[in-house]
Amino acid sequence: MNIAYWIIAGLLALFYSYAGTLKVVRSRDRLRPMMAWVDRIPLPALRALGTVEILGATGLLLPPLTGIAPAVAPAAAGGFVLLQTGAIAVHLTGGDRRVALNIGLTAAAAVTVWLATGL
Repeated sequence: MNIAYWIIAGLLALFYSYAGTLKVVRSRDRLRPMMAWVDRIPLPALRALGTVEILGATGLLLPPLTGIAPAVAPAAAGGFVLLQTGAIAVHLTGGDRRVALNIGLTAAAAVTVWLATGL
């Protein structure tokens, strides 16, 4: 299970690091083609969301690597489950039915929570 954790957590960390960095550094105009919902939330909230994604990605990897505060890893993965649940709601309330990626990320984060409890 340890190998499975590192594969799934590594992929999630890579995805969220990339997506979070884009939300933190890019303008709304540059994000709009990828994320149609960016106009529906304030810019500071978008930047905060990106920061949370980067911190969550760090929380998936650093605690198991260092052995310091290992309970942070399942908490970070659980946070991503909650984040994607909210993302699905945002997409659906905005009339966007393309939620397959969000469902996949929710499932991967849920599996990561389960795998992280066995570390």
